[in-house]
Order: sequence, then C-alpha cells, then structure tokens
Amino acid sequence: MHREDGYRDRSVLIHGKFRSEKWDFQDHILPPITTAVAFRLRSAQRGADAFQQFANPGVDRDTAKPIYIYDRLDEPCVGLLEETLAFAEKGECAVCFGTGMASVSAAIGIHVRTGDHVVFHPAIYGCTYSHIVNWLSRFGVGHTAIRMHDLEALRAAIRPETRVVYFESPCNPTMELVDLEAVVRLVAEVNEGREPERRVVTVIDNTFASPYGQRPITMGVDYVVHSLTKHISGFGASMGGVVVGPRTSETALLLYRKDFGGSMTPDTAWRILTYGLPTLAMRIEHQQDTAQRVAEFLELQPTVASVSYPGLDSFPQKALAQRQMRDIDGDFAPGAMIFFTMKGDPDQSYRAAIQVCDHLATNALSVTLAVSLGQIRTLVEHPASMTHSTIPPDEQAKAGIVPGGVRLSIGLEDERDILRDLESALASVGA
Repeated sequence: MHREDGYRDRSVLIHGKFRSEKWDFQDHILPPITTAVAFRLRSAQRGADAFQQFANPGVDRDTAKPIYIYDRLDEPCVGLLEETLAFAEKGECAVCFGTGMASVSAAIGIHVRTGDHVVFHPAIYGCTYSHIVNWLSRFGVGHTAIRMHDLEALRAAIRPETRVVYFESPCNPTMELVDLEAVVRLVAEVNEGREPERRVVTVIDNTFASPYGQRPITMGVDYVVHSLTKHISGFGASMGGVVVGPRTSETALLLYRKDFGGSMTPDTAWRILTYGLPTLAMRIEHQQDTAQRVAEFLELQPTVASVSYPGLDSFPQKALAQRQMRDIDGDFAPGAMIFFTMKGDPDQSYRAAIQVCDHLATNALSVTLAVSLGQIRTLVEHPASMTHSTIPPDEQAKAGIVPGGVRLSIGLEDERDILRDLESALASVGA
C-alpha cells in the first residue's frame, strides 16, 4: 500500500506521490529543476547500465532507481509529472511529450504501420484531422471518418486492418459526446476473434473534460491523450502533451518520444507540477459554474441560434453527459467549454460570428480572441476559419462545425464581466 492511498485525488494532485524514485527530494516541498541536458556518468559501466535500463519492459519505472542520461530520453521533473498524471487518469503509466499533437501522434503511431487503418470521429481538432488524413496517408495508413453515435456504422467501418479507433468527448468544438462504454463494448466484440498483435485499440483525447471531469480509462478506454497546454497547465504559459495507457505500451511510447524528438522540457514539467495540477480542481469547479450561467445567458439571446453545453437541459445528450462526465468526487462535471451558433443562413451566421469575435477583440477585457483553451482567461475563437480550418468545408459540415459557430472557453474572470462583454458583442450584430 502506498502512503498516498486513501487520500482524495485533489490532495494528491497538489502533493504528488508521497515517495518517488524519480528524485530524492525529501527535504524539498517543490522539486528542483534540472538545467543541464546531460547527466554525469560515474563510470562507463554506469553509462551502459543506464542505456540498458531505458525503455526496458523488464524494469518497473515506478520502483527502480533511475539512472538519467540525457533529457530527450528521461529526466526527473518529467518523471514526477508522469507519475501524477497516471494517477489522475487512473492509468498504469503515463509518458509526456513536448506538445499535445506529439502525444496524439505517438498514441496512434505506436500502433500503425503501412497497410493499417484508423477509424475516427469526424468532429476532432483540426491538426489531429490533418495528421491522420494528410500525413499518415502518405505512409500508407488508411482512414475512415464515421460518427460514432451510430454503432452499426462504426462496426461496419472497422476493417481487418483497422488498428485504432480515435475520438474526442466532448468533441472539439461541437461539444458532441461519444458514448465511451458503448464504443468500448463494440471494440471488445471486434477483438474477440483477433490475435493480440492485431487487436483494435481505443484512443480518446480527453483535453476538453480534463481528468478532473472524466476518466475514460475507468470506462474501458485503452489510451487517453491530453494537450497539457490546456486545462491541466491552466495558465497558458506551458505547452505539453501526455499519453496515459497500459504498462505494456510504456516501452514503445518512450522509444517513440526518443526517436521522434518529442520530449518535454524540465521547466515545463516543473510548472505543470507546481501550478497546473495543484489548482486543476479549484479552477474547473469555478469555471464550470460560470460556464453554466454563460450558457443559460446565451440561450436567451435573440441573435443566437443554438447553444451546446452539457449542463443545459436542452443539451441533446444530457443523459449521457450525466452518466460519464463525473468529477473526482462523483459529481456531474459539464466542464468549461461552450459552442454556440449565430442565427441566419450560412453566410449570415458566418458574418455574425465574425462580427462577435471582432467586437470582443476590440472592446472586451474579460473575453480574449485567441485560440487555445482551458486557461484562467476566457478565450473565444471561430473554429471554421481558425482551429479547424485544415478540415475541408464539406467535412466540417459533416462534423457539425458550422460557419456561424463560436467556441468559448470560460476562464476565472468575474462572470458579470464576461456576461457584459458577451452582451455587448451580441448586441453589435447587424448594428
């Protein structure tokens, strides 16, 4: 039994593992940061032992005393962060990367080779779409986009060569949910007749919900990826990613990170350990309270056609949201992300959405026109022309990314200021 067992998640996220082999920092409340990229080796044999130890499936990284060699392979702060993220997502291991997209690339990349196939839900981040459609296809990896609420269509889309089923929930930017347990059951049925090395794995990007609001591994999903840049970092000052999954994947993920050069820097890991994870629960609790009030406000606005937020009674998948979006205390956690659309035909709604964004950019203090999300600052953007612009218009339409859609990430500002700035921007439409 570990000393941290029996404590609530929010406390462990502040303190981390009670004792860790990653660093002997018993006298430090905060771990120091390594500032050299290479580590002194006391003998040639120690150097040989270090390379033998790295990414060795026979070595338990949780209990073995590490021998550090070079930052691109492994280093103490990143190791400490990985321990805490694995705990947060209830996974067996975590491997951090320099960006969220590096973690997406790794989670898919360790499972596919030429001739293999990926199935993905069409409403995904634009760069993830581009990675699958534009880059993996260059290396002979096929793909099919299918809306995963249609389980029979999903079953039909999975081929003998399919190796990965990839999705987000809530989806970026539409807030559509994927029924995690239903997808897991279907994939388990598909895998019944497959050899272990050809089994299909499920991968979810859990960035929108964060491990505070949803833990997909406990529902049977194989792998969770995050852009640590978002909710987990929380302050918009650090860029990173992580893959959380089974222990059997750790070696492949470490080697992928080493060979593709996607390592995280020590100071980034330190900042997330020091500021991001310890404040995650407090930030999201406040942000989603504000998001509820903002979503209710938006529903009442005459220029707004629809509002998609899991906390609203009008949310089409309300029952599913109540079932799977649960925080670390078991309470409903609808999150801090909102997607709303402006009224009018496609051209009118597009112009209205742009006008709202431009008005906020020019006049608002509490709402900032910027991409990214999950920060202490409220951010607004126009997905169709910004974060999802790499997706062709016809594919955007299939994914529900409409021209008049606006994505809103709620921060920590006073809700009255956010509402005032939004009210002013919406009133400017057509003026």
